Amino acid sequence: MRKRRVVITGLGVIAPNGIGKDAFWKALKEGKSGIRKVTRFDTSGYPSQVAGEVNDFDPTDYMSPKTARRIDRFSQFGLACTKMALKDAGLILDTENPNQVGIAVGSSVGGIPFAEQQHSIFLEKGLKRVFPLLSTRLFLGTCANNICIETGIRGRCFVISTGCATGVDNIAYAFETIKSGECDIMIAGAMEAPLAPLTYASFCLIGVMSRKESRTPRPFDKYRDGIVLSEGGAILVLEDIKHALKRGAHIYAEVAGYGTTHDAFHLTQPSPDGKQAERAIKLALKHAELQPEDISYINAHGCGTPLNDKIETNIIKNVFGKHAFQIPISSIESMIGHPLGASSAIKIVACALSIANGVIPPTINYEYPDPDCDLDYVPKKGRKSNLETVLCNAFSFGGKNSILVLKKYKE
Repeated sequence: MRKRRVVITGLGVIAPNGIGKDAFWKALKEGKSGIRKVTRFDTSGYPSQVAGEVNDFDPTDYMSPKTARRIDRFSQFGLACTKMALKDAGLILDTENPNQVGIAVGSSVGGIPFAEQQHSIFLEKGLKRVFPLLSTRLFLGTCANNICIETGIRGRCFVISTGCATGVDNIAYAFETIKSGECDIMIAGAMEAPLAPLTYASFCLIGVMSRKESRTPRPFDKYRDGIVLSEGGAILVLEDIKHALKRGAHIYAEVAGYGTTHDAFHLTQPSPDGKQAERAIKLALKHAELQPEDISYINAHGCGTPLNDKIETNIIKNVFGKHAFQIPISSIESMIGHPLGASSAIKIVACALSIANGVIPPTINYEYPDPDCDLDYVPKKGRKSNLETVLCNAFSFGGKNSILVLKKYKE
């Protein structure tokens, strides 16, 4: 196994507060929220009323009308983000060995919202009125397949679905694939488009959704009351460092380490003791050959539920000790909501941009300190900082803990 350094050279992102790297980063720096009252369907009978909708996305800006009609919204996001990331990286895949280019792209719910719509058509109008390519639009792997077909990628193709950790896990798989020498280039990330009546209702039913109508979600705030469901996605181009340098690529950051564990505790609640999440962070630090005091910034899971934010705070304290009070921590979910599996992929884009630009995005909607959450959450306004190493937390329903460490690229 050849152990190679892996760098990030291209970014593509679609979020409720910005489409494309530049618009997204501008929104993060300015603390701009993408959370609004739901417009896609009537939520008058729901306990929650808001979501992170991507309302200015036109798929035909990135693909033919025929392709846009054929594929599901989450796959449209994936293809669009891939084209953004490849352009940003200056990569022309036709000039690369297609066997040395791979992909790892996942989703939590795939095309289930489209299935909701088609089920209603089936019940009301019968089988002949159902979309003929329904089956190919639904399953989780269809996004990766569509990207491969459109771009000619013929290397490794993996689809990992681990709830909210999906983005980090796919990016980590890509990292390990390049590091081992299996591929020189990997396209990696996650997509989500879950905003449909039944899917939205399913999250309301388990009591994790915020009931506030404005200034929500509120990660780490005393009056936080839950997540805000949203949509979006992110794709990163990862490369072997020698390959990137040979073609003169711009490098945003280096991927340094990864750790993952499972609580084996509960389907919707994190383990109260946080021990396995702590172990995941320690594994990531060990993999990156770093000490806790080396971390410059933590991009938190920070979903805004009373229990999760309290436990995440304790996890950070237990791992980092006194240094925990010196590390800036922020949650961009305060601006983008919770796009399920895509959340951690979007966060990794934010981490790469934070390192490249020397700016920590804020935690907005933070107004009332909570004695159970007493760390530095970079409230309301972003902060300039020379970031050497960044740690990104991703904790999923079911108890999956995944941590990725990025660092500033140095020769």
